[in-house]
Amino acid sequence: MGVKPYVLRDWVQRARTRWAQRVRRVPLCDRQFRRVREARGLSIPLTAACVVYKGCDKMKLKLFFRFVAVVLWLFTAARYCHAGRSRNLEVMKHLNRLNKRSVESIKSPDGDMIDCVRISHQPAFDHPFLKNHTIQMRPNYQPNWINDDTIKVSATKKPSEDESSSSSLSEKQQTITQLWHSNGKCPKGTIPIRRTKKEDILRASSVKSYGKKKSFSTVASPNSIDPDFINQNGHQHAIAYAEGEFYGAKATMNVWNPKVQQYNEFSLSQIWLLGGSFASDLNSIEAGWQVSPELYGDNNTRLFTYWTSDAYQATGCYNLLCSGFIQINNEIAMGASIAPISQNHGSQYDISILIWKEGNWWMQFGNGKVLGYWPATLFSYLTEKASLIEWGGEVVNTAFDGQHTTTQMGSGQFPQEGFSKASYFRNIEIVDESNNLRSPKDISTFTEQPNCYDVRTGSNGDWGSYFYYGGPGRDL
Repeated sequence: MGVKPYVLRDWVQRARTRWAQRVRRVPLCDRQFRRVREARGLSIPLTAACVVYKGCDKMKLKLFFRFVAVVLWLFTAARYCHAGRSRNLEVMKHLNRLNKRSVESIKSPDGDMIDCVRISHQPAFDHPFLKNHTIQMRPNYQPNWINDDTIKVSATKKPSEDESSSSSLSEKQQTITQLWHSNGKCPKGTIPIRRTKKEDILRASSVKSYGKKKSFSTVASPNSIDPDFINQNGHQHAIAYAEGEFYGAKATMNVWNPKVQQYNEFSLSQIWLLGGSFASDLNSIEAGWQVSPELYGDNNTRLFTYWTSDAYQATGCYNLLCSGFIQINNEIAMGASIAPISQNHGSQYDISILIWKEGNWWMQFGNGKVLGYWPATLFSYLTEKASLIEWGGEVVNTAFDGQHTTTQMGSGQFPQEGFSKASYFRNIEIVDESNNLRSPKDISTFTEQPNCYDVRTGSNGDWGSYFYYGGPGRDL
């Protein structure tokens, strides 16, 4: 007996409706089929039953795959959402650690917010070695030297060996300052700290790496120029250096605003005090000026410090972005913009930095501004003295487009361009075992690729030991 068309049509329609309304129910195709057949006393041919069953089976598969796709989408979305919430929570916790409660805050013209934080509340005391540390508010003594005006505008003529030591540097004296000073100052008993923003941390590859140099060595190793190492390392230098036993170093450097090609590259000029080998045990204290878009979010020239006791692997950081350096000065903010800067064929603005060992490693900026100190307990090889001093420039070359970077070092000009065009370090000195500042006996130079960045030394009565350095990177 055949199935009437309207009966089959009615049954299929009701089966589809029931299935759509109850997606989660256990497959009901065969039960629905039996129920209809029993209720109507029908005898549906095998071929018709197969058609109905196969259609129902295809529907089940289609709905099943849709369900699986939705579940996978929800799982993926939940995972990314959780990862996003987890990273955001990690960022907020890190911000709370870095941004201490302030007495007052000052808005800098360049957009920075400078927080005036009580000296005893600064990030340094988060370090386990410094929990019970007693702050030393001043050094007991300083190196023996003539205290001159070391933050000034140099005359726009090159000092010569025929001139007296005061003729060319005493003209047009002006003070280099930090931009935030125009809107206020921090009260005594506090220190100025550049406030870290959420965007600052998010620019880093991870929260853990924020404020740190890459773990592969960023210190020039003068005794090895391996082209393969240069390409892997990505850091290039043009430096002068001295080897021996040193208890400090000093130099005056002019300040520029070099162009940086990629946001994750930087250009800096600094002093390094080093101890240990160029392996995992390297100790380093560093200070100078830098342009680093990734760290600061702009291309301003900024004062900075750095330290590490394990070759940049786990310890140390820039400025006050981790515990370590103890600041006592209420006028200078680490990481804040400095101005004005030197001009090509114009006035040359320079700053002086002195670092010396007196129990701890102290740092002085300019004319008598003692900024603070690195406790000797932070280090293994720098507990007593340094074995290598370096002065000069460093850039990161990411070779983003397969070619050498066009990031400039110093002024972006080669050393042979000379005064008012090239960048320089002058009055290079070391602190000896008698606590005297003097010119190093032997100064050597080092650069990985002199066709990109170079260095040339000299000496005269005005500048003592000096050198010009820098370059444009890849020549366009």
